[in-house]
Amino acid sequence: MKGQPHKSAPRAARAHELRIIGGQWKRTRLPVADRPGLRPTPDRVRETLFNWLASLAGAGGGALPGWRCLDVFAGTGALGFEAASRGAAEVLLCEQDAALVAQMKAVREKLQAEAVRIERGDGAARLEASAPGHWDVVFLDPPFDQAALYARCLAAAARALRPGGVVYLEAAREWTAAELAPLGLVPLRHLRAGAVHAHLLHALEGA
Repeated sequence: MKGQPHKSAPRAARAHELRIIGGQWKRTRLPVADRPGLRPTPDRVRETLFNWLASLAGAGGGALPGWRCLDVFAGTGALGFEAASRGAAEVLLCEQDAALVAQMKAVREKLQAEAVRIERGDGAARLEASAPGHWDVVFLDPPFDQAALYARCLAAAARALRPGGVVYLEAAREWTAAELAPLGLVPLRHLRAGAVHAHLLHALEGA
């Protein structure tokens, strides 16, 4: 009788975990809380994304040495911790949910991830307050039902990118070049995985 809950617990835990894919913390498990609207980036999409980013970094081995990364709607923190695992110098995770912030802080402490900062608050406002040309990559995956956040955050991200920097966008549909141009961005890559459309975008020349 006593053994039964103990045996079933690991299976339940694995259903609510993600793994870091590469870098110094490869295979480290990250908890996924059961929170309304939380939509962690699927493993296959994260793997593809970081292959894209590593190709841009040009350092080999999937590394992002010295990169500055902002995750505007951090949730689990999976994208930011993945970037830090691969050598990013500065990772800022923004999240409004207090429970998710506490969870990310526990992960940071466990990993001793000194490059990672975690802020509780409005990630979109924090992005808009960023110094122009500061970030190498801005991760954007707003709630699918908050359409107004998309254009606001994309325009702010375009201003905040360093030359050659990129925006990663998750959305419920594909964003076209015609829609992105007025916001100062151009599509580089796109993939669809189930209900998720993943985009890699860069700033327009002279924007």
